[in-house]
Amino acid sequence: MGRSNNGDIDHNNNGSKMRDFKITKKDGEWYNTIVTDSYGKIYQNWYETASEASDWVMYIWEKEDWFNSVNSEELLYKAIQECKAIDKEKGIGSIL
Repeated sequence: MGRSNNGDIDHNNNGSKMRDFKITKKDGEWYNTIVTDSYGKIYQNWYETASEASDWVMYIWEKEDWFNSVNSEELLYKAIQECKAIDKEKGIGSIL
């Protein structure tokens, strides 16, 4: 096992990025969870329990091919449109 120049763990000693995660917790805070997928993309989220944090790590790794194949701007646009539709159904003023 070696380390690449940028500090990422290189389990294969060939410069490829590997999955990694880090779950930390400070007193009075939730669990800070940082996940690196096999594409080298880093995700961060906060959870109330260690179990939720661990589940999220596995979720990211199971879905990493999908996350890295979609256009994030398109996903954000669709999410905003869905929120606007929900607000309209509930009679809440438009968010945009």
